[in-house]
Amino acid sequence: MRKYLCEFLGTCVLVLFGCGVAVMTDADVIATSLAFGLSIVAVAYTIGKISGCHVNPAVSFAMWIDKRISTKDFIGYVIAQVLGAFAGSGLLALIINSTSMGDFKTVGLGANAFGDLTGIAGSNITMLGALVVEIILTFVFVLAVMGVTRDKKKENVAPIVIGLALVLVHLLGIKLTGTSVNPARSLAPAVLLGGEYLSQAWVFIVGPLVGAAFASLAIFFIDLEDLVTDKIVEKEELEAVKEIRQPEKKETPVVVETKKETKVETKKEPKKGTEKKVSKETPKEPKKAGRKPKNTTNEKRTK
Repeated sequence: MRKYLCEFLGTCVLVLFGCGVAVMTDADVIATSLAFGLSIVAVAYTIGKISGCHVNPAVSFAMWIDKRISTKDFIGYVIAQVLGAFAGSGLLALIINSTSMGDFKTVGLGANAFGDLTGIAGSNITMLGALVVEIILTFVFVLAVMGVTRDKKKENVAPIVIGLALVLVHLLGIKLTGTSVNPARSLAPAVLLGGEYLSQAWVFIVGPLVGAAFASLAIFFIDLEDLVTDKIVEKEELEAVKEIRQPEKKETPVVVETKKETKVETKKEPKKGTEKKVSKETPKEPKKAGRKPKNTTNEKRTK
């Protein structure tokens, strides 16, 4: 439960500060990119050791494909992330409504968009173009996340690498689609704003998930050679251990077998000797005893 709470809080902070800076600065590329990147750095150092600081269903999806998290955790993470995104967007809407900027539906919540839809994106990019952009940006970001988190020696620098990777993809994508790479971050503002934003939300859900799947597949092939070499080394070590232990195992049964053979031979020899002596001696005694009385009687009669 603590992991899910961390994912909820982390996603809430990411959406509130990232989308909030985008709204306040009218989608300034540098400011918005740094806001999203620094939010990840701050959150990752806080909750990274507890939940891994995914704060993104696309990252959790890639981790699930790579079997780094269970199906139960994947579902729990996604639910917590979506709820956290709604909490962050809701807080941003309350802040905007409390200012003189106007209603949050007029000002916007940093929602992602494509085509001629007015808002932060507003680049007139096509639907297919937006989908391709989100796949590419998410692929690069998730690849960096999975690559730096697979080595435990890089735990201390992993949040910085992930934050800089998020800055990188935002620098390219802000003027194209607003840069989603995060289905939860895109879904919450779209639902609160409704209308055409909500009808376009599927692009910013499907695109990041496809990009994340490609990233996990790429990591698999990158790590494949290491896995093969590790298995070869393990086999060689096992064979070496078997060769060392084999002579010890062979000596012990030989000694036992020789002992058993000597015991069996010593027991059989006396039995054969005794049987022969008994068979020779027993028939002789009655013959001698029967002849002597016959001779004595014949001698007396002749006399």
